[in-house]
Amino acid sequence: MSEATVTTPLLSARAISKRYLSGDNIITVLDEVDFDLQPREMCAIVGASGSGKTTLLQILGTLDTPDSGELLFNNENLLQRTDTALAQHRNNSLGFIFQFHHLLPEFSALENVMMPGRIAGKLGPDLEEQACTLLEQVGLGERLYHRSGELSGGEQQRVALARALVMQPTLLLADEPTGNLDANSGQRVFALLRELSQSHGLAVVMVTHNMELARAMDRCLTLTGGKLTSSM
Repeated sequence: MSEATVTTPLLSARAISKRYLSGDNIITVLDEVDFDLQPREMCAIVGASGSGKTTLLQILGTLDTPDSGELLFNNENLLQRTDTALAQHRNNSLGFIFQFHHLLPEFSALENVMMPGRIAGKLGPDLEEQACTLLEQVGLGERLYHRSGELSGGEQQRVALARALVMQPTLLLADEPTGNLDANSGQRVFALLRELSQSHGLAVVMVTHNMELARAMDRCLTLTGGKLTSSM
């Protein structure tokens, strides 16, 4: 009998817990959450407002620290890294896209997309070429030199998507990426997200209230009572 192929998860959360003090009460937001994400997998996390979805996403992206548990990336416990090493991990391996695009208004679309590379000390034509290619892939090849104020909301979010991918991450974390867009623009951004995930070999975790988009992902999980459960 042949052995089943075992795939090592790209990202694993083990017994992740997070609590906050509210007056005299301790609020448990995440209660020993376990979560595995496979390479190239697209996973949605849904749940009521205030259920802890964004907190979980921030912990997965090392923007926040759990009270207990382990966070493994390619089998390495990220919580044992120094702050400097975590910053390098975020810049080199992770891409982030949020409900609000957070573009720098004084810079062009091209300059915004190049910014993570510049922060990492990458200069020269290769970075600019990569940024141009990504902007062309998201349909903004003719808007390279427009500032964010000259772009529509959907175009701004597409610039943010290109910026999230410029360092060629293996994992994209998206927090309500279509939540500030009209239905048509939201659908277009999501379609691009799926297309770019496939073409760039990217795993995606997306927090969303949009159940239509959530069901279009490979897997959908619900966060309720501090626990993750399968939605489909």
